Amino acid sequence: MSVVIRSTRMGKKGERKFRIVVKEKRSRRDGDSIEVLGWYEKGREGALKLDKERYKYWVSVGAQPSPAIEKLVEK
Repeated sequence: MSVVIRSTRMGKKGERKFRIVVKEKRSRRDGDSIEVLGWYEKGREGALKLDKERYKYWVSVGAQPSPAIEKLVEK
């Protein structure tokens, strides 16, 4: 099973809100996730909440973050 860290859409139509989740690579974007690590809202300054300890844990056991999530974590 290949595990990735990526975002899923949430909120009302037209809003740019995302959850940062751990899920199986072959699952749909908004399908079931293994764990929710935080959330992110595009367009708002400082609108990012991420459990960095759990993020580091998942990366250490082999989960691959998507390029967009890697950029967010670097900030």
